[in-house]
Amino acid sequence: MKSALRILAILLALGLAACGEEPSGAWYGYVEGEYLYIAPLAAGTLETLAVETGQQVAAGQELFSLEAERERAALRQAEETLRGAESRLADLGKGQRPSELASLRARLAEAKAAAGLSKAEAARREELHAKGVLAKEELDQARTAAEADAAKVRDLQAQLATARLGGREDALRAAEAEVAAGRAAVDQARWDLDQKQRFAPEAGLVFDVYRRPGEVAPAGGAVLALLPPARVKVRFFVPEPVKAGLALGAPVSVSGDALAPFTARVSYVSPSAEYAPPVIYSAQNRAKLVYMVEARAEAAAAARLHPGQPVEVRPGTGAGAAQ
Repeated sequence: MKSALRILAILLALGLAACGEEPSGAWYGYVEGEYLYIAPLAAGTLETLAVETGQQVAAGQELFSLEAERERAALRQAEETLRGAESRLADLGKGQRPSELASLRARLAEAKAAAGLSKAEAARREELHAKGVLAKEELDQARTAAEADAAKVRDLQAQLATARLGGREDALRAAEAEVAAGRAAVDQARWDLDQKQRFAPEAGLVFDVYRRPGEVAPAGGAVLALLPPARVKVRFFVPEPVKAGLALGAPVSVSGDALAPFTARVSYVSPSAEYAPPVIYSAQNRAKLVYMVEARAEAAAAARLHPGQPVEVRPGTGAGAAQ
């Protein structure tokens, strides 16, 4: 379709050039669209189709979605793994459980009481030994018992302090790394799930739909074509002598059947000449050369154009807006 229109427009331009006439100074061409082919990144079965051919959609509007039960399950698994890692990290930061701390405190209190008794007993025996009533061996035994009880108190105090500190630094670092890895896995699983839905990158017209729910969409295989107004352009052909006078940004007036004239601006001028049917290039045949030119209109005018629509283009006056 596009190639046929292109050849027809070239032939019209060449015919007019060969005849040495251009009715009302018109150049002939057609409307062309730069389509956005919306496709999934990974293959899957099309589950929902939220739009239809000919529908206007807004930027960000949902277009279609693929079956995603595997991705949803992967996301749930990643979230559960992350919760487990966060719980282990929190547990390491808390130290031992309250019941374990209470047991240590009770044992410390008992040890302090025993140390107090043994210290008092050692002091009493010191007095008896000083009076010559108690043997040296019995005094030494009392002193040893008091020192042992005091050492037990110090040991339990150290155990209690350690229990309050929580996990060791290397264990905490390992738990933090596990949590970070879990969060990355959740982000990846959520991204995989998000790719099962596609949204309109720009506002525009749903030009065509290629697949329906239940069909398998291959990776990179278009499900539909979207045509934003900004991607609609007028393509026309001018004789070689006219090309030099068409600068980028130059205004042209575009009209057609049931199409009110509007202003577009030249956005591209081909550097290569085209001619059909084939001719031998010579000074006499220069008039048969034509150059493809493209022009774009403002969004309001572009929305009224349809790809393949024939148009006539004339030099513009510099006035801007579409009528």
